[in-house]
Amino acid sequence: MIDLYYWTTPNGHKITLFLEEAGLEYTIHPINIGKGDQFAPEFLKIAPNNRIPAIVDNNPNDHGDAIPVFESGAILQYLAEKTGKFMPADLRARTQTLEWLNWQMGGLGPMAGQNHHFGQYAPEKIDYAIARYVKETGRLYGVLDRRLQDREFIVGDYSIADMACYPWVVPHERQMQNLDDFPNLKRWFDAIAARPATKRAYAVIDRINPGQPPSDDEAKKILFGIDDDKK
Repeated sequence: MIDLYYWTTPNGHKITLFLEEAGLEYTIHPINIGKGDQFAPEFLKIAPNNRIPAIVDNNPNDHGDAIPVFESGAILQYLAEKTGKFMPADLRARTQTLEWLNWQMGGLGPMAGQNHHFGQYAPEKIDYAIARYVKETGRLYGVLDRRLQDREFIVGDYSIADMACYPWVVPHERQMQNLDDFPNLKRWFDAIAARPATKRAYAVIDRINPGQPPSDDEAKKILFGIDDDKK
């Protein structure tokens, strides 16, 4: 029913989390971003920003033609609306869920991504950049920790807001964050990690990309647009 164009990144994991939780049938089409699969013309027809993940819903609710969707946040919202799952029906709770989904898309993901880049992949270590993004990642962890002080999940029951945020906390050690400093976040993180659907979603890594994560120079050139003449 769902064609998933996927690689084993935090944004990719968001979608396998949802599909496994919802029990939707899906077929994975691996897009090896370290080899440049994201620039293939057939993929760009689905995801014009040449980023994973993307989906094609071959059986949309309106019974019309297949619907392609790109951008992980948009995919989560689409799937929640398609299935009626993991999105509150109540207006206020729904609004909060979308707020936190967008908080992840506009804050936690980009800042943690820069943390990963300057700490792990940049051809030269820039102390200012590393310190900047480690500190900002920690600030955002603190925001989420305070949100979780008096609740099990980000908005009421487990939702797409949690699915969006969790994969960006999984690499907390690479982000130079100690979850013991964020006790509410740690409790939430451990609870999601223990869910059977989470275990199934992350088991996909061993089938698709057991090497994790790309580290060779050629992959970095493709991923980050590094020009040898401008290093």
